[in-house]
Amino acid sequence: MAADLQTLIQTFQNLSEDDVTEEDANVFLATCQKCLEEEQLTVVLEIIQDDRNQAFIRNTGWNLIGPVTQCMLTSAAGSDKEKTCMQMIDGLIQVCNPKEVLLGILEQVDEATGDLISHTLLSLLHPLQTVLLKLGNKNAYSVGLSLSTMHAQISRLPVPYTAEQIQEDKHSLCQCCLRLLQFAQPFIDLVSQTTDPSKEANVQELRKELLTFCYSCLKFPLLSAQLRLSPDDEEDNPFYVFAKGIMSFIVSLGESLSRAIAQDGHTVERADTEQDVPEKDIDNTESVACLAYLLFVHHIGMDMFPFVFRPSFLIKSNVKHVNVLLKRTEESMLSKGLELLEHSLLRVDNESLHEDLLDIKAVSQVLQDLVKVMTLCPIEHLRKRSLAMLQLVIDKFCVEGKYKLFRCLLKTSHHAGVEGYIIQNIKNQIDLALKSDTQNRWFLGTRLTPLLHMVLSLPDGAETDLLQSSDRIMASLNFLRYLVIKDDEINYETGVWTELHKIEQQFLRPLHTGLNMSRAHYEAEIKSTNEKKKGLRSGKPLCSVTAGGTRLPDMTPEMQLQVLQSAIFTFDLMESVLARVEELIEVKLKSAPEEKIGSSKDV
Repeated sequence: MAADLQTLIQTFQNLSEDDVTEEDANVFLATCQKCLEEEQLTVVLEIIQDDRNQAFIRNTGWNLIGPVTQCMLTSAAGSDKEKTCMQMIDGLIQVCNPKEVLLGILEQVDEATGDLISHTLLSLLHPLQTVLLKLGNKNAYSVGLSLSTMHAQISRLPVPYTAEQIQEDKHSLCQCCLRLLQFAQPFIDLVSQTTDPSKEANVQELRKELLTFCYSCLKFPLLSAQLRLSPDDEEDNPFYVFAKGIMSFIVSLGESLSRAIAQDGHTVERADTEQDVPEKDIDNTESVACLAYLLFVHHIGMDMFPFVFRPSFLIKSNVKHVNVLLKRTEESMLSKGLELLEHSLLRVDNESLHEDLLDIKAVSQVLQDLVKVMTLCPIEHLRKRSLAMLQLVIDKFCVEGKYKLFRCLLKTSHHAGVEGYIIQNIKNQIDLALKSDTQNRWFLGTRLTPLLHMVLSLPDGAETDLLQSSDRIMASLNFLRYLVIKDDEINYETGVWTELHKIEQQFLRPLHTGLNMSRAHYEAEIKSTNEKKKGLRSGKPLCSVTAGGTRLPDMTPEMQLQVLQSAIFTFDLMESVLARVEELIEVKLKSAPEEKIGSSKDV
């Protein structure tokens, strides 16, 4: 086959480019492909490098990119076969039309699948860069097309998450990311070294394409990547190195980091205009959220960020990015959202955030998202961290802000455990107010009254599911017991005594009724289960029960009895605390002046 190719090429040497027919090209390509399959690579390389064949190769050679690439992908890394194939591609780049070679290379990148994605990309990055540089000052569109094609391909690769996975780099994603930095660097330098980009149309277009690529990389893989494997190995983490490179690119391209984090994410800021320019209809909200994370959590690019912004302003800017991250369900993104929230809050002093901040929609959404994570997320450490972040949010608000925040959470959380936690926080604020000599009275007197009634009530009256609401009810009972003990019979600072009649009607009496009803129901279930247990010997089928609104199927009678007895124990505990509260109230009432009971006092 090598002899056939030599004979064939001799007949084409004297032809001009215009004389080459489609049939001639097809015969030549088929013969070359056969030689490549038979690994007669030297013959093909010599034909490409022979100056006498340049006219013919210039006309047909770019079609060899595909066969040569496929041949190269079957060779071992660093082998003579791979080196020869690379020499062929370099030769084609020198002879053929750069745009045609570019399309040939991108076609191979785009068509790669599975494990060949990274192999193809890594093999063709250098030739692709060479072709783009040969295009000169009209390469902006081609650079953008190349970057988007490569990014689309690496986006199909799974992101390694653990230290072991990153070190193994099974699908070579880490290696591809680092090589992409090297690939893009000459084009970044071209833009950054241009003294007046606004006067250079190609440079301006190139800047736009490079920014699009950078924001795409923030979304993938950096949004999913684990950047902090341990405190001491950040520089050894390829994703951390990649993040530093991308942030460096963004700064070199003249992008304002402060404007970027302040925008809504649907636009990319341009250095040459005062207004935002739409970026190819790409939604950059997640990309900008990742940028804020890199900036404020890892301090990448912080040396280029102005320090004139107040911490409260940064919270307003970052809270929408936190909201974007907490809307996702992936561990990596939830973790990034919680970290960004924590680092934003740690910049402000306790009790310094104004209550007006709660009127911002993104803030209320973040609070709801925190509740969802701490109650619904299957990952324990994220649930615990979300709870810690909720407490940090509470600590940072001023007293009036705390008051407003508690009311908001009691209305919207719809989770007994969260409500119980908020009730405990309300009790702590009342305790501080009682011990304080300041004029703060948000958690005393008539201002406290709306909160009292929100806490000391049952969602559905006597029909409330006491088991499902047990955390809230126990917190409310302990809250009332605290108030009865701490608020003396002379000053009545909390208002609990003036509101006692309503508290009895809305909370104590319905709770008595609900406990009696619930106890009767579960005792009947215990009796029924015991009968079923006896009936098993006579072949009667086993039925499921419902406890706390949850159906319990396929349980043995012994398991059912344990659940039911646990419910009875919860009711006993509630009744015990309720009895103690009522006993304390009775003692206080006997010692209090009669005119105080039921009166209203503005503290």
